[in-house]
Amino acid sequence: MFYAHGPRGVGVDTVIAESGVAKATLYKYFPRKDDLVLAYLDKVDQVWFGQLRAAARAAGDDPRDQLVGMFDALASACRSEGYHGCAFINTAAEFEPGSDVHARTVEHKNVVRAWVTDLARRAGADDPERLARQLTLLLDGGLAAGVLDADPVTPDATRAAARVLVDAACSG
Repeated sequence: MFYAHGPRGVGVDTVIAESGVAKATLYKYFPRKDDLVLAYLDKVDQVWFGQLRAAARAAGDDPRDQLVGMFDALASACRSEGYHGCAFINTAAEFEPGSDVHARTVEHKNVVRAWVTDLARRAGADDPERLARQLTLLLDGGLAAGVLDADPVTPDATRAAARVLVDAACSG
């Protein structure tokens, strides 16, 4: 529900009604709605980051190919039923900077970028941090475009752009 309607668009009473959990039980484990949103983000993080890593591994052993291969997760996400873009970007837009929830969205993006930086380093990028920033911006843009225009060529275009960036950054 948070993914489809945004955390602010789903009331606690709706969560209780849909989950079938007693109000007291929900509040025992999630005293604040933000605690529930944080748990949601943790789950989304496990799934999405897992999909990125799996797509990278599926591309083979070469870190260059893995940097491009991770974009296959974008293709799968954009083509899935009920796709609404990046849960972290969507959630960040609903919460004030400095809040626990906003901080969790930033943390997710930083962890993904650190992982991509490590891959870029192993791929021999001249400036691994810069390449990671470029690729994660491209990934976020692809996630947004998947919602905005739902053009089926968007994931392929982002993957092709990733290949150009990786080849240029790992020329040595």
